Amino acid sequence: MNLKERLMADLKDAMRQGDIPRREAIRMARAAVINAEIAWQREATDAEVQQVIAQEVKRRVEAIELFRQGGRDDLVRAEEAQLGVLRAYLPEQLSREEVTAVVQRVIDAMGATSPAQLGPVMRQVMAELKGKADGRMVNEIVRDLLAQ
Repeated sequence: MNLKERLMADLKDAMRQGDIPRREAIRMARAAVINAEIAWQREATDAEVQQVIAQEVKRRVEAIELFRQGGRDDLVRAEEAQLGVLRAYLPEQLSREEVTAVVQRVIDAMGATSPAQLGPVMRQVMAELKGKADGRMVNEIVRDLLAQ
C-alpha cells in the first residue's frame, strides 16, 4: 500500500470513528497532495507525497508559533493535534546528535574546512538526510562545525 492509499484508508477510518481532528488533518494533507499532482501534471511518488506532507508539517509548526504569540491557545491545540497526525506519515526524525555525526562524516569526507564551503556540504548532507531532519537544524549544525 503506497502512501496515498494509506492516507485514503486512514481518512475512511477517521470518518467511521468520528475523529474530527484526524479527519481534517488527513483531508488537508490529501488536498495538498492532489494540488501538487495537478501542478506537476503527474502522479506523485511516495517520496514526493512525504515531501508535501513535510511542507504541511512545517506550515503547522509556523502556525503554532504565530498562534502562541497571539495568545490563541484554542488554535494552538487544534494545530498540534493535526501536527501529530501528519507526523505519523513521515519517517522518524533523527536526533541532533545523529545529524551532527552525519554532518561531521560528510565534512571529513569532503575535506571542508571553511564556512565558504557551506553550500556543497549542505547539498551532500541534505541528500543523505532527505526527510529525516529539519533543514534549519542541519544548516545550524553545518555552520557550527565549519566555523570551528
